[in-house]
Amino acid sequence: MKILYLSNSRLPTEKAYGIQIVKMCEAFAASGAEVLLLYPYRLSPHIKEGLFEYFSVKKEFKAKQLNTPDFYFPGSMDRVAFFIKSFISAVALVAYALFSDFDIIYSRDELPIFLLSFFTKKICFEAHKFSDMKGFYYRRFKFSKVKTVTITKALKEEFVKAGFDGSNILVAPDGVDIEEFDIDISKEDARRKTELPIDRNIVLYAGHLFEWKGANVLLEAARNFQFPISNFQKNKENILFVFVGGTDYDIKNFRKKGEGLTNVLIVGRKPHADMPVYLKAGDILALPNSGKEAISQKFTSPLKLFEYMASKRPIIASDLPALREILNDQNSVLVKSDDPKLLADAIRGILNNYKLARELSERAFIDVQNYTWDKRSAKILNFI
Repeated sequence: MKILYLSNSRLPTEKAYGIQIVKMCEAFAASGAEVLLLYPYRLSPHIKEGLFEYFSVKKEFKAKQLNTPDFYFPGSMDRVAFFIKSFISAVALVAYALFSDFDIIYSRDELPIFLLSFFTKKICFEAHKFSDMKGFYYRRFKFSKVKTVTITKALKEEFVKAGFDGSNILVAPDGVDIEEFDIDISKEDARRKTELPIDRNIVLYAGHLFEWKGANVLLEAARNFQFPISNFQKNKENILFVFVGGTDYDIKNFRKKGEGLTNVLIVGRKPHADMPVYLKAGDILALPNSGKEAISQKFTSPLKLFEYMASKRPIIASDLPALREILNDQNSVLVKSDDPKLLADAIRGILNNYKLARELSERAFIDVQNYTWDKRSAKILNFI
């Protein structure tokens, strides 16, 4: 099978969508498909490496960057520039697709799929969110019977409510390369390699610092451990909260919010290739998503969730429907979202119960075997 994967976004990118795209291309290729990843030119001031080098993926598929215009307007007008160049690059991607010979054209982007739907049935749309503002696209997808892949069951339900045929929608959560994260390194060696302290309990958060990701909630939970009441508690709760990731803008603002907290370390953005070692350095891995937005409640399938599970470290996560599709009380500690006090209590509970921590880690590692990129790609290929 020949697959053309269209991405109307900047690649390489520090955002999770880039990892997801290249990992799926790699997995499609590993299954025996002939894969070409096609994407537009976008200036990437912070990333100098090429696509394969930046994401550390095998060159089992081909990648081609189209020479499309990239420009910016000052101030608030830059949003206008974004829409103009997105439309231009979408047309360029579609033109390339229509004059090429592929068995299936696959994309996470609505506009290329919308345009292609007028010319071919060989298309598949992978949905990562649902928005009433995109009803114009959805009506066309429904009319054209576009095969659709969603990352959560709740997301599929939204499309079914919009009139889509449920039998034409596949639920396929995101995945992980288990071998990449189940590395043979001790917690102590991982901390030496990442220059994190060996003599402290570490609660680690990996990912962006957006409001809906809940990093702010974890930061507030850290305040519960800032002033130990007694020497016993000081020894028992010698916790360091480590945040890895974020854009330069968000990191700067997050540092301001954490001013005065001596038990917080904001590491900043690190290459994805370094993440397995960072996760192995933690005692607890936190996924404190906020429940205030639909994307967090229903539409997210976080890459870090599966990476956490593959790292054999206990997970604390928000008790939200989207996360509940993967997590449960046997493979994680689930707490009410947006409550720093309850999150702090759950952290204490795990740190004070080694048996629980071990059992959660072992169960999560068993469960994540069902969520590899290879299994996801096989499921999708069988569907399309």
